[in-house]
Amino acid sequence: MNDARSSKPSDTEVLELPRLGSRREIIAIVLALVVVGIGGFFAGFVTATSSVAGVTIQRGPEGFEVFWEVWDYVESEFYYDVPDSVERTYGAIRGMLETLGDVHTAFVQPSIAEVERENIEGVFGGIGAYVNLNEYGQLYIAYPFPDQPASRAGLQVGDIVLSADGQSLENLTLAEGTALIRGPLGTKVHLQIFRPQTGEIFEVDVERAEIQIPTVRAEMLEDGIAYAALFRFNGVATRQLEAELSRLFARNPRALILDLRGNPGGLLDEAISVSDLFLPQGVVAIQRTTLLKEPRVYYSDTGDIAEDIPLVVLIDRGSASASEIVAGAIRDRERGVLIGLPTFGKGSVQLVHDLSDGSQLRITYGAWYTPDEIALNGTGISPDIEVELPAEGFGPADDPWLAAAIEYIDATYPMVTESNGS
Repeated sequence: MNDARSSKPSDTEVLELPRLGSRREIIAIVLALVVVGIGGFFAGFVTATSSVAGVTIQRGPEGFEVFWEVWDYVESEFYYDVPDSVERTYGAIRGMLETLGDVHTAFVQPSIAEVERENIEGVFGGIGAYVNLNEYGQLYIAYPFPDQPASRAGLQVGDIVLSADGQSLENLTLAEGTALIRGPLGTKVHLQIFRPQTGEIFEVDVERAEIQIPTVRAEMLEDGIAYAALFRFNGVATRQLEAELSRLFARNPRALILDLRGNPGGLLDEAISVSDLFLPQGVVAIQRTTLLKEPRVYYSDTGDIAEDIPLVVLIDRGSASASEIVAGAIRDRERGVLIGLPTFGKGSVQLVHDLSDGSQLRITYGAWYTPDEIALNGTGISPDIEVELPAEGFGPADDPWLAAAIEYIDATYPMVTESNGS
């Protein structure tokens, strides 16, 4: 986001406490907060007025008259109670935005927007899960983070959230639904859940918490394989990962497994610098926005610590945004092999506009692309080797994705054993 507007992190997809840092360029769940008036919505097409039931209504240009014709007929002829003009206006705005086909572009009514502002300005918590909207407009659990409140409460991928604290989430936008689920740290949110796999409807209390996710965990596995898990792209991600890689490389591993599973993303500059650890000079990612005439291209340079070691990257449906930038660059640059499941598919960037009546407009103004110009949004990154979850499940000591990575390394980069001669 290379513009002069002030920015403030927010969150629409991940129910966790944002880390409010000083860096301007934030991706994935991070939105730039821009204050504008609602008059900007009508600017440029208000051309005439008329009076309905004593209320003066501003009219639009040619092609917009049909809206006002419908408005007039509803005012004069509808038999049942007519919602007030504000509610109908909000409905019209939502209907217009739905034609865009983008769940991240959304209108948030004032009461829910105020909850969101209080969450951002104070200390609030989440349930530790990605959520999304399905084709029916229902909010569902897309990915519960392991050992976080949602997963500890028994919520599963695909669970549909029907209500939060007694308030129905039906017909709400993604932003409005997540705002109602989040809240002050330590409080509980009462959720009504529908589980499509079983047809069961049940209720559960989930305690909101500050979602604690470490940055890096690294170790040497058996037979000379280095392993590094990067859990988030915060302000120390590159520095910590590089330090851990330096420690592991001192033991001369034959290959490296970079684990990006469940990594929700974070800071853009950390995504680029983490990619740079593994890539020689070349393109890492491309950003296109309505605010810039030309695409903005991000590059890596040559001379970093992990540019030559054989590399396997683990991804899953919890790998999002910054993780997808890294995985996409490694795939397109043919630097390593991706193993696991398709990623989340969050490759768009949003601005949040505070409107004059206290409502909000969240609008997608840009998108991310891999070095080969492949869009990240919606589809995500597909692995080179897909490993599905075993139907029978697996125990805590098992990890089929890690096992697949080790198997690939053994087949492709076998251990070299010294011969004692004859």
